[in-house]
Amino acid sequence: MTRYAIRRLIGAVPLILGIITLVFFVLHLAPGDPSLLYLSRNMSPESLEHVRRSMGLDDPVLIRYVKWLTGVLRGDFQYSLALDRPALDVVLELLPNTILLTATAMCGAFAVGILVGVFQAVRRRSPVDSLLSVVTLFFYSMPSFWLAIMMVLTFSLFARNVWDWPIWLPASGIHSPDYEFLTGLERLVDTARHLVLPATTLALVLAAGVARYVRSSMLEVIQQDFVRTARAKGLPERTVIFKHMLRNALLPVITLLGLYLPFLFSGAVLVETVFAWPGMGLLVVESIGRRDYPVVMAASLIFAGMVVLGNLIADLLYGLADPRIRYD
Repeated sequence: MTRYAIRRLIGAVPLILGIITLVFFVLHLAPGDPSLLYLSRNMSPESLEHVRRSMGLDDPVLIRYVKWLTGVLRGDFQYSLALDRPALDVVLELLPNTILLTATAMCGAFAVGILVGVFQAVRRRSPVDSLLSVVTLFFYSMPSFWLAIMMVLTFSLFARNVWDWPIWLPASGIHSPDYEFLTGLERLVDTARHLVLPATTLALVLAAGVARYVRSSMLEVIQQDFVRTARAKGLPERTVIFKHMLRNALLPVITLLGLYLPFLFSGAVLVETVFAWPGMGLLVVESIGRRDYPVVMAASLIFAGMVVLGNLIADLLYGLADPRIRYD
């Protein structure tokens, strides 16, 4: 398995290179000029040209790509054009916030999705199964940004100002203004309250797809001979479901771990923007608007690396879920 993982990591290098190359040229060929950030009423054309030269924008796009790639290979991701800080430092500063959001959403989505899918399969063709099928289809087809707006209106704006609920949730940010004056436990609770809405928004959309996959996979496993044998032995129904049926139905679900990572990060961009969550997604949106090329490229490289790593982890989990699979 170790050799397989090493081969996959080596093979991922051309893939990541292709992704960041495509992002680089699309970004630099789009309309807009970062030097306009420094444009003022009294600036002469010569001064503006000097700014463009100092930012390296007077070179052809191919030369800029070679310079950027050469710098990345040396560990130099250039400076942010808008913040005048190392681009990699800007991205890494917000990376933990995005990991917190996406990891919480992923855990919640798979936990809820697996339980709902198992319940639907066990109660197949019942009214509850039909109702849950409609609910999962509703969330599965719902755009994450629209759900995020509805969550803000329902559990933050209306809950606080219209319905006067005693418990309401913050609509934006990751901390309250008085965060510095809170104790350790109060800080943890404050962060958790800010995390609930964005994480739930992502988790609901993902959980709907997981539930549909689990239900379909469980219905196939129910018809297998080993399930009938386990029941004939007199094993408790809970043992049959979770030890025999669910474990064999997990293989297609593990595939979702790799397939959902790109969707999770793209959804995080929209959700972080709606909730003003200070993560990489919000940073990328703001940097694209400012034409801050180095920051966008550094974030794209990290996103691509995390997606490739997530797919590798999903492939390795196959061996744990099914002992028949070997990577030698």
